[in-house]
Amino acid sequence: MSDLLAAEDVLLFVNAAVTATGQREFRAGAEEQRLSLAFLHEYVRVNYRPLYAAALALDINDHNAALIVEQLLRTSRDAGSAEVGREGRLIAARLAKLPPQRVYRLFRALRAAGVNNRRTRAIMRDWLAARPDLAHDAVKYRSGLSSAARHAHLPFTGDGGEIGDFLFAPRRRTRYAHPVLEAFRRARHEQGAVYELPFTVAEGFAARHGIAREVFLERMAPRMTRLERLRARPVASDLSAMPLTRLALYVLSLPFGERRERRAELTGAMRAAARRVAGPHVGSWGRVSAVLDDSWSSSGSAVKRRRPLAVALGCHFLLEALAAPGAYAAHWTSGARDPLLVRPWGATPLGARILDALEDAPERLVLVSDGWDNAPPGLAGEVLRVWRSRLDPDQRTHVVHVNPVYDADAFDVRRLAPAVPTAGIRDAEDLPALVEIARFAEGREGLSALRAYLDRRVELFLDGPGNEEGRPA
Repeated sequence: MSDLLAAEDVLLFVNAAVTATGQREFRAGAEEQRLSLAFLHEYVRVNYRPLYAAALALDINDHNAALIVEQLLRTSRDAGSAEVGREGRLIAARLAKLPPQRVYRLFRALRAAGVNNRRTRAIMRDWLAARPDLAHDAVKYRSGLSSAARHAHLPFTGDGGEIGDFLFAPRRRTRYAHPVLEAFRRARHEQGAVYELPFTVAEGFAARHGIAREVFLERMAPRMTRLERLRARPVASDLSAMPLTRLALYVLSLPFGERRERRAELTGAMRAAARRVAGPHVGSWGRVSAVLDDSWSSSGSAVKRRRPLAVALGCHFLLEALAAPGAYAAHWTSGARDPLLVRPWGATPLGARILDALEDAPERLVLVSDGWDNAPPGLAGEVLRVWRSRLDPDQRTHVVHVNPVYDADAFDVRRLAPAVPTAGIRDAEDLPALVEIARFAEGREGLSALRAYLDRRVELFLDGPGNEEGRPA
């Protein structure tokens, strides 16, 4: 029994680490989220430190990955000698996959907290040494790099001291040999130099010089990343390589008229993104039915606009790709038939839609919802209880619930029924892996099985192919 309780504790934390970002949700404020997360992090770190560190190898979000790293480094004295090396490798591997701006923010938090042990400084120096172009970072993340350099005692001697002078003594040089540093110096008084800078830095100089937005974007295009181009001015050629959930958010941001006009283009892009995610598993899931929540609560919050609905839309196309050809059925809570035109609307009649989905006799039933079943309240849980206990005790239909919204009051994602495994989800791309880990939530496998699963994920994370360079942010 104690092993099962420990497994539940760890899974509860994993659900939170996947979904919660400390931001406002539809039904909870940001402060509630942060307090709830802070408690969970401390509880799991104190009681299950090795598993807490192992969570860095899972598909948790960047916010919680940074919190785990910060907590592990703040409490280095609590780690046993055998744990220190493993934690260090996990931290280094996870930092390599985090966006640089988030890593610099983490380093500033460690400095503000006075975490200045040898282990922390070594991790910071190793991460900075692995950066492909510190001069670029000096321009784009100037305050973050200068703070980290002070904290880690980085000497900056390899380039003749140019980066050090740029950060700490900018008036010492009248010219820089490095083109990006020199472009930054010239951009203060020369418009042409603006277009030699990183996009986010160039934007500020363009506004200072009064450069028209359209002119700036046109001339800046060759130096912009794919995501920067999409944020500034989305074009069809960029959609083909866009990540699935980000593409779903873009689709939902368009007016209905434009979605209709670009139906073939947008549908093709969504299906292509879903097939990339499914990879070799395309068509391998047999008959699949989905219940997808497009109720009013799927509108999210001011800081996470339409995020739950975007996850549901991404899951729709991904499940279509994973199902056998012609063996997929989608049931939106609003009754919508056209996935491209879904919008947050109405109540959440999950129970009725689950009944519709079970009539399809699927091999897999996937529920994508925040779990607030309210039309009528509780019907979904009762349907699932009766189905599992009376009509399908042999589990011919595998049912899983993925929830994109963290419930701060419950320290978990909201569940529909005890007999149905529930996992938190942040991006639709994580659905296949979350279906795998959700089996532990059924309560049949204890801590030893979960520990073995985490050990496998850690091994793949640390030693898997391509780990040295990390995956794109």
